[in-house]
Amino acid sequence: MKAQGTVFKYGDNIDTDVIIPARYLNTQDARELAGHCMEDIDKTFVTRVQAGDIMVGGENFGCGSSREHAPLAIKTAGIDCVIAKSFARIFYRNAINIGLPILECPAASEAIAQGDTVSIDFDTGVITDVTTGQTFQAEPFPPFIQKIIAAGGLMNSLRQG
Repeated sequence: MKAQGTVFKYGDNIDTDVIIPARYLNTQDARELAGHCMEDIDKTFVTRVQAGDIMVGGENFGCGSSREHAPLAIKTAGIDCVIAKSFARIFYRNAINIGLPILECPAASEAIAQGDTVSIDFDTGVITDVTTGQTFQAEPFPPFIQKIIAAGGLMNSLRQG
């Protein structure tokens, strides 16, 4: 599996209330949630994001409440992968459960800039900043997690057997 897209970069401690504000949690509709993704810190995100884009965060990305609405909003908005220095544990698990690839890579998180083009090889964990030519090594997902992500999430993976 591979991904390539334009980077949207955010800082440390991006919590689930920033990713999808609580005032929009009265729906389970993924498209509606995606329409409000990141709006409290980046009002133009949803108008600029394109399918296949990449999100880069700092430390403790996805902290806060355990709602799976946050990774679902990110994925449905068009983001193909989130790279961060570190993820909150529950966000990490929720992202895998809904089929959103996430990679911990502090060096990439530091070096990659807003607007850069980044490509990712999920089989090897290699992250390439196409804009600068720099490469970074993240820990690739084990095969069972790759299967979950490829299936579009845990439930789809279980249905497929």
